[in-house]
Amino acid sequence: MREKHRLRDKPDDFTIQSQTEILKSEKETTQMFTNLLSTVAGISLLVGGVGILAIMLISIKERTREIGLRRAVGALKRDLLLQFIVESLTLSLFGGIIGIVLGVVLSVSASYLTKWSLRLSLPAIMAAFVFSAVIGLIFGVYPAVKAARLDPIEALRAE
Repeated sequence: MREKHRLRDKPDDFTIQSQTEILKSEKETTQMFTNLLSTVAGISLLVGGVGILAIMLISIKERTREIGLRRAVGALKRDLLLQFIVESLTLSLFGGIIGIVLGVVLSVSASYLTKWSLRLSLPAIMAAFVFSAVIGLIFGVYPAVKAARLDPIEALRAE
């Protein structure tokens, strides 16, 4: 090749790649995109968790009198704890379902428009759903504990 290109004292103006190098490069690129998408997904879940935390804290603030009334008529702390944990799980699971549906629809649409092959992974979808529930549980515990610890008399006095 050097003789054909007349490159006696000059650097090469060509490259040679084997199939192994091309496959290695493709694997590295795929891994890079996987890491990038995982990071974006992680940040999205964290933001969603903070959103659930904020919604639950606002809900507790607005329902302080209701919580106080329930405690005054005999509701146990664990009843309130369970109620608010179920509410946060419900929020996160609905968010997870909406995210999965949007992700599948957008992936199928992009695949159709670009003529790229698409492989949906059911285990990955299930893992995302479970992770969404775990995020809802983690970010819902603090507001639930806060609601359960409210003093009934103080809660009834709240405006």
